[in-house]
Amino acid sequence: MTDYDYLRNLLKTRSGLMLSADKHYLVESRLLPVVRKASLNDLAWLVLKLKSTNAESLIVEVVEAMTTNETFFFRDRIPFDHFRETIMPALIAARARERRIRIWCAAASTGQEPYTLAICLKEMGRMLAGWHVEIVATDISMEALEKAKSGIYSQFEVQRGLPIMMLVKYFTQVGELWQLTPELRGMVQFKPFNLLSDLARLGTFDVVFCRNVLIYFDQQTKPDVLDRMARVIAPDGFLALGAAETVVGLTESFKPFTDKRGIYAPNPKGGKTSGNVINLATTRAVMAASGR
Repeated sequence: MTDYDYLRNLLKTRSGLMLSADKHYLVESRLLPVVRKASLNDLAWLVLKLKSTNAESLIVEVVEAMTTNETFFFRDRIPFDHFRETIMPALIAARARERRIRIWCAAASTGQEPYTLAICLKEMGRMLAGWHVEIVATDISMEALEKAKSGIYSQFEVQRGLPIMMLVKYFTQVGELWQLTPELRGMVQFKPFNLLSDLARLGTFDVVFCRNVLIYFDQQTKPDVLDRMARVIAPDGFLALGAAETVVGLTESFKPFTDKRGIYAPNPKGGKTSGNVINLATTRAVMAASGR
């Protein structure tokens, strides 16, 4: 086994990340800083170190270095429109009795996605008065999570997708940087978590945002993650995937909504019920008629 094959297998086993055989340049560019930090000569020495005992901390560094943390506020916008205009109104109607909603951002990266959801919730104002809405944000990268917890972003980062009025409303300028208000930061719980781990440890959720993650997994890992995710989403809950992702052809644990691109619902009995897609307007009407 070559050093590159060893690194590919290590990354797949530890994070689900699948690298094709032609990504040598990507591995070198991202791992050379790790090599220098560990005072090693080259990638070959890094692999030898990874194979030795007591290499866990170095393995974590390698996985973090290879993890993509590309994100920005209101990324792709459409899922957040669905969240405000469709998902939350449906859940408010369905949870009127308990007045509790749990949201999970399964790949929080440096925090822009969960904080965008927090901003959406704040903008809903009195609609959520008296409600307890919990946002749990997880990521495999401790470095990304530390940045996320601080809620501090550069001028470039806040300019990517964030409307100027929301910047003024929810951020405070700190020198050349911008920091989210304590109230917004307090709305999100950040936790380290690997999607290959037991998802049941996190509890059950009404909404799961798992966007732009599946694209890095192989064809065996994708359905496994989706099937396990279906077991931690409420039967009338929602799953949001990235623009380039789908459940179609991967699993019958979810059904796509015909009228809401990128939004999926848990499929009872693994798709054995009639029909392969559902209409959200019909779902909301049934919920309202049943008093949910």
